[in-house]
Amino acid sequence: MSRINKIALEAAAANRKLLIPYLVAGDPNLETTSTLMLKLVEQGADIIELGIPFSDPSSDGPVIQRGVERALAKGTTLKQVLELVAQFRETDADTGIVLMGYLNPIEVMGYKIFAQAASASGVDGVLTVDLPPMEADELNSEMRANQIDTIFLVAPTTREERVASITEHCSGYLYYVSLKGVTGAALIDFDSVTANINKLRKMTALPIVIGFGIKDAQSAAAMGKLADGVIIGSALVEKIALLADQVEHDERQLSDTIKVITEAREALDKLV
Repeated sequence: MSRINKIALEAAAANRKLLIPYLVAGDPNLETTSTLMLKLVEQGADIIELGIPFSDPSSDGPVIQRGVERALAKGTTLKQVLELVAQFRETDADTGIVLMGYLNPIEVMGYKIFAQAASASGVDGVLTVDLPPMEADELNSEMRANQIDTIFLVAPTTREERVASITEHCSGYLYYVSLKGVTGAALIDFDSVTANINKLRKMTALPIVIGFGIKDAQSAAAMGKLADGVIIGSALVEKIALLADQVEHDERQLSDTIKVITEAREALDKLV
């Protein structure tokens, strides 16, 4: 059983919604990312998605694109992201870690080398946003050989036959995109999300988590009622941007940065 499966099963048994923050690794620097990862766990994060910086983040909105630019400006590489995960694993063996990004850096490293390095570092899942499931067999094979879950996105516009292909290749959890557009786009059509989640429930037993457009406790709770968990990215990365020009960060600043996660955890727990 993968670490993500274990986390999801334990959460379901406790009627607890999964809370998954997203960070751009290396934004504004690797040291701050490391500190924030630990703080997020303290505030109730079950899984952390780490964005791999890439020069053409086409599926991301301006907030995350700027976070990627800050990380790249510091020279953050995929190798360093894996080292960051390994460092995190020295003190945390329980929280799930998912790498999210684009295929190019993985192809450059090589599928086999990447899969082995990711497994050795303690990565639990990989989501490559620009890799269609029907073209993912080679990478998926290497991931499975190294006990790493392969996670895919389903959008509101995804056709039913394509959803079937996605769920066949997906493991860990299914990431439902709550709206049309890029990360950080504004708002969610709750009725449409409800209908689409109900359809997905009939097609897969995987946990379904919702991302895009979740920006505060209220939207987290609303989506948490429909799904097994929520992902919060842009709202967190926007706060992290305020740390970029500071050399040191005190506890108050760090607490304020991740306040959206603290409040989302509280709101999700009230759904029980």
